[in-house]
Amino acid sequence: MGGKVARAQSELTDPLAAVQAFTRAGARWIHLVDMDRAFGRGDNLALMTAVLQAATGGVRVQVGGGLAAESDIDRMFTLGAARVVIGARGALDEALVKRLLARHGPHRVAVGIDAKHGRVAPRGTGEAMDLLARDLAASVARLGVRTIVYNDVSRDGMLAGPDVEGGRQLATHGLDVIVSGGVGSLDDLRAVRAARLAGACVGRALYDGRFTFAEALACLS
Repeated sequence: MGGKVARAQSELTDPLAAVQAFTRAGARWIHLVDMDRAFGRGDNLALMTAVLQAATGGVRVQVGGGLAAESDIDRMFTLGAARVVIGARGALDEALVKRLLARHGPHRVAVGIDAKHGRVAPRGTGEAMDLLARDLAASVARLGVRTIVYNDVSRDGMLAGPDVEGGRQLATHGLDVIVSGGVGSLDDLRAVRAARLAGACVGRALYDGRFTFAEALACLS
């Protein structure tokens, strides 16, 4: 956000330095979100491009942040994204989702579901839609989507734990669910593993030193 790592208070405010540090620590996936695009206030395209180009050593980058236009999504793949997370607005366009799945494959296309009190609440709107998260998940699963990145927006950056139960409900549709928002301790990661979810996006907890990357990997191994 604004050219820097969102919410980071440590020396890793430079996204390129953060990618290098996580790569050295053994990361295999980086979750990269353009928060400015997500909130409709411009974008960080040049920096996103640089981060994608800097990812080396087998590190794969999953890109998201307000991506709903087909041209923008395709551009992320061209720039080197291993997986692109389509925003809720794009996911509601069934024809678009089908084209992306046919062109890039279900392993490279995910859908991001930001929710509040169980309803889809895309970043930048400030309001929940008249659509349940579980209904959107069921809809895209029928189209062939296999991966959901689920974020309870009320927990984002709060370090109070992700919505594991909400993620588990979405997983009942046969989806691989990655929970995002709220991870603050190793116990949160253990809860994600116990719920048999596909993974968790961890941000502020690492930047704040709540635990190390090595500890997180050991906890999930």
